Amino acid sequence: QSENGQKKKLRVCVATCNRADYSKLAPIMFGLKSHPDEFELEVVVLGSHLIDDYGNTFRMIEQDDFDIGSKLHTIVRGEDEAAMVESVGLALVKLPDVLQRLQPDILLVHGDRFDALALATAAALMNIRILHLEGGEVSGTIDDSIRHAISKLAHYHACCTRMAEQHLIAMCEDHTRILLAGCPSYDKLLLTHHKEDYMDIIKSWLGDKVKDHDYIVALQHPVTTDIKNSIKIYGLMLDALLSFNKTTLILFPNIDAGSKEMVRVMRKKGIEQHPNFRAVKHIPFEQFIQLVCHAGCMIGNSSCGVREAGAYGTPVINLGTRQTGRETGENVLHVRDADTHNKIYHALELQFGKRYPCSKIYGDGNAVPRILKFLRSIDLEEPLQKTFCFPPVKDPISQDIDHILETQSALAVDLGGTNLRVAIICMRGKIVKKYTQANPKTFEARMQLILKMCSDAVRDAVFLNCRVLGVGVSTGGRVNPQEGVVLHSTKLIQEWSSVDLRTPISDALLLPVWVDNDGNCAALAEKKFGHGKGVENFVTVITGTGIGGGIIHQNELVHGSTFCAAELGHIMVSFDGPECSCGSRGCIESYASGMALQREAKRLHDEDLLKVDGMDLKISEPITAAHLINAARLGNSKANIVLNKASTALGMGIINILHTVNPSLVILSGVLGSYYQAPVQRIISERALFSAHSIKVVTSDLEEPALLGAASMVLDYATRRTY
Repeated sequence: QSENGQKKKLRVCVATCNRADYSKLAPIMFGLKSHPDEFELEVVVLGSHLIDDYGNTFRMIEQDDFDIGSKLHTIVRGEDEAAMVESVGLALVKLPDVLQRLQPDILLVHGDRFDALALATAAALMNIRILHLEGGEVSGTIDDSIRHAISKLAHYHACCTRMAEQHLIAMCEDHTRILLAGCPSYDKLLLTHHKEDYMDIIKSWLGDKVKDHDYIVALQHPVTTDIKNSIKIYGLMLDALLSFNKTTLILFPNIDAGSKEMVRVMRKKGIEQHPNFRAVKHIPFEQFIQLVCHAGCMIGNSSCGVREAGAYGTPVINLGTRQTGRETGENVLHVRDADTHNKIYHALELQFGKRYPCSKIYGDGNAVPRILKFLRSIDLEEPLQKTFCFPPVKDPISQDIDHILETQSALAVDLGGTNLRVAIICMRGKIVKKYTQANPKTFEARMQLILKMCSDAVRDAVFLNCRVLGVGVSTGGRVNPQEGVVLHSTKLIQEWSSVDLRTPISDALLLPVWVDNDGNCAALAEKKFGHGKGVENFVTVITGTGIGGGIIHQNELVHGSTFCAAELGHIMVSFDGPECSCGSRGCIESYASGMALQREAKRLHDEDLLKVDGMDLKISEPITAAHLINAARLGNSKANIVLNKASTALGMGIINILHTVNPSLVILSGVLGSYYQAPVQRIISERALFSAHSIKVVTSDLEEPALLGAASMVLDYATRRTY
C-alpha cells in the first residue's frame, strides 16, 4: 500500500536479449502496458539486439512503442566459447548499475540463453525477485544446464507445459510459486492463424512466384557442446536443400559459439546468391510466424520448429540433438543422427507439403492473462529467501558432527560377582549392543571368556557402523588404573588379585585399554552421562550387594596414593557393629548393603518375625532385602528398626564424606538408591554441620553405571578429553 492508501504499482523490469526471447516477452509487455494503474514497466535491452550483423533488432521493440530504459552492449564478438563467457562477464559488470537505478520489484527473464543467466545471477545477488519464463523444459544441449541454473536462481516460474511443471517440482521448486501458463507467443500465434494478408507477407520475403505451402523455412543454430558436428550438419542440410530444389527462406544462426563458422559454410556454398534461397538476419515475429504457418516444411534445430510450428500443423524436420528432449507434436520428424545428405533429403521428401493436426502442447492462447494475474498475487512482504521442497530422503547425517560422535564407540566390560557383561556404547551413552555371560570361577576361564566376548563385540561393531576406540573395564576390588592391574579383589570374584587386565586384552584386540573399579566407574558415568554432568565436586555412592562409590573433586576422579580412596562402604560408623566382608566391624556396608539387609531379613524370618498381614511370602522363595523393605512398608516394626539403623549408618557415613571433601552433590546409585534417598537427606539435615545442610542427595537415573563408566574412560581419553 502507498501512503495515500492506494495499492502500490508493481514495478516490473523486462529484460530482452535477442529476437527469439522478445517474441515470448512482447505479449507480456503489451499486457503490462495495458494496465498502467497496476504495473510500471521498465525495459532493458542487451545482447544480440544491439548487433548490426543480427539485424539491430532493438528497433522492432521501439516500433512496438516501448520505451527502452537501458541499452547494454554486452556481446563480445568472436562467436566462440570464450566469447560467450566474456559476454556473460561483461553483462555482469554492466547490469548492477542499471538494476540499482531501476529498483524493480520483479525481473522477468526468459529461457536459456547465456545473457539470461547473467541477468538472473545479477538480480539474485542484488535481492531482486525473478520470474523465469519457460523453465523446466528439456532440449538436450548446454541450454538445459543454463535453463535449470536460471530456474534455481528464480523465485517464481511461468512454465509452458505440464511436463515442464513436473520437472520444476522434481527440481525441488515450491509448487505454489509455479504457474502453468502456456507459452506467451501462442497468444499471438492463435489470434493470427488465419491472417488475410499472409500471401502479401510471404511474397514480400520470397517473391511473387512463391505459392502457399510450396517453400521451406530453414533455421539452424550451433550446438555449443558439439560445434564441429553442428557445422557438419549445417553443411549437409544446405546440400540437401540445394538438391531438393525448392524456394527456401534461410535465417542466419544465433550468436552462439560456432555461428561464425556456420555463416562461412553458407557463404562458401553461395547460398546468399542462389536463386532458390533468400538469406535474412531478422524477420519481425508477426511476419515470421505467418511464413512458418504457410510453409511446406520447416527444417533445422530451432525451438520454433518444435513449439510454434506445432500450433499450425506445419511439417518440421528437427536435425541433431538440440531439441531432442522437448515435447513435440506429431508434425516433428527427428533426424538425430544427421550424418548424410541422403538422410536429410529423404526426410524432406517425407515431410514437404504435408499438413498435421494443430498442437496446443505449449499453450492455448491465454498465457498473458494468467501471468498478469500471477504477478498481481505476488506478496512483496513475504521473505525474499527461496525455500526448496526437497523430497523425503534419509537424513544426510554422514558428515554431521552428531553422527560422527554417535559412531565413535567404546567397548565396555563389567566384571561382577555373578555376571560378566560386555557392551558397545556410543558417544552419547547409548548401549548399541550388550552381551551377558555367567562369570566363570577360575582365572583362565574368565580371561578366555573376556577375550572371546570382546572379539565378538568388535566384529559386530563393524556391521553396526560403530568405530570402537578402545576398551574400558569395570571390576570389583582395588585397581591400579595407571597400570591396568587388579591389585586385590572382593570375595565375590575368585582368583582375581594381582591380575594384569590391560596387556592381554590390548594384545588380542589391538586397542587401548583402561581399567578401574566399579565404584569409580559409577562416578565417571554420572560425570559424563548423569547428574554429575557439569558438577565440579560430587560423590557417587553405590548401594547394591555391597556399598561402594567414587569421588569427583575439582573435576578429577580421586584415586588416592594406594588406590583405595572412595572405599565408601568401609567407612566405620560403629566400634563394635556387625562384621564386614573386609574383615573389620561397623562398616557402612555391614549395615546398609543388600547383603546386610538380606542377612537381617533371614534372621527375622527364622525368628518368624518377618511376615505380616498382606505380605505374600512363598515357602520355597529365597529371602532377600526386598522382603525386608516390603515388610516395613506393611507396618512390620522389627523390619522398620533394621531399615532405620541401615539408613542412619549410611547417612552418618555420607556426613563423614561431606565433612571431609565437601561435595556439592551426593548421587545414590544401585538398586537401593531410591529407598535410601529420603532418609539420607533427612539425616544430613539433622546431624551434619549447618554449612552442609544444603547439599542435595539425588537418585541416579542411569541404568548401567558400571558399563557407562567403563565406556566413559575410553570416550574421554581416546577423543583427547580428560575427566
